[in-house]
Amino acid sequence: MNLREYKVWDATTRIFHWLNVLCVLGLIAIGTLILNAGALDISDNGKILLKTLHVWVGYVFALNLFWRLVWGFIGGPYARWRAVLPLGRGYGSALADEIKRIRSGQNVGYLGHTPLGRIAVTVLLLMLTVQAATGLILAGTDVYMPPFGGYFAEWVAADGLDPSQVLPYAPETVNPEAYQAMRDMRAPVIETHEIMYFALLGMIALHILAVVLTELRHGGTIISAMFTGRKAYREPPVDAPQ
Repeated sequence: MNLREYKVWDATTRIFHWLNVLCVLGLIAIGTLILNAGALDISDNGKILLKTLHVWVGYVFALNLFWRLVWGFIGGPYARWRAVLPLGRGYGSALADEIKRIRSGQNVGYLGHTPLGRIAVTVLLLMLTVQAATGLILAGTDVYMPPFGGYFAEWVAADGLDPSQVLPYAPETVNPEAYQAMRDMRAPVIETHEIMYFALLGMIALHILAVVLTELRHGGTIISAMFTGRKAYREPPVDAPQ
């Protein structure tokens, strides 16, 4: 078939991708149960268990995402920010060229992210970052877990009660006025977290659709490359090294 292979994705990038997939799927599944706890008649103890599990998976998700953000500065050439963010010298012309090729029906491939793909990946990473940040805050307000749980427990603890004794779904352990003030502060955070939950569902669906369509249109073993690290093309990709 006269295919040429190119090494593209380093091991760290591939591990991040699939660990992120597993974490996001787990968080979506648990989050869906939490959102529908009332309809499912889940007890308070069940909610605490679900939220605690959600937080632990969230820790893995956040650490994995943090490492990917760092890897953008020190990773392989296609994982670095200059190859991911929709910025830099020549990006505007590259984006215009890609749009022109799409309109003319030209079948071309890329080793790294396409110019349009760089926009999508940047938006997705920003959404994941917002979800991680708001989730860490909610971990403290809901089940008083790190990194902010101690602060919120101290804020809402009942008079004379050691903050370490504050428990979720235990109104006798909190000062009602302080607890309400904390919940008011929390309101925009939980709203952002929930909105981003639905936005991510849509973005993930678009991501999967775009990958499948690109694989069908341009080849390049795009899907398998996230396992092997290599893409294969019959014709040299647009961004192939000269």
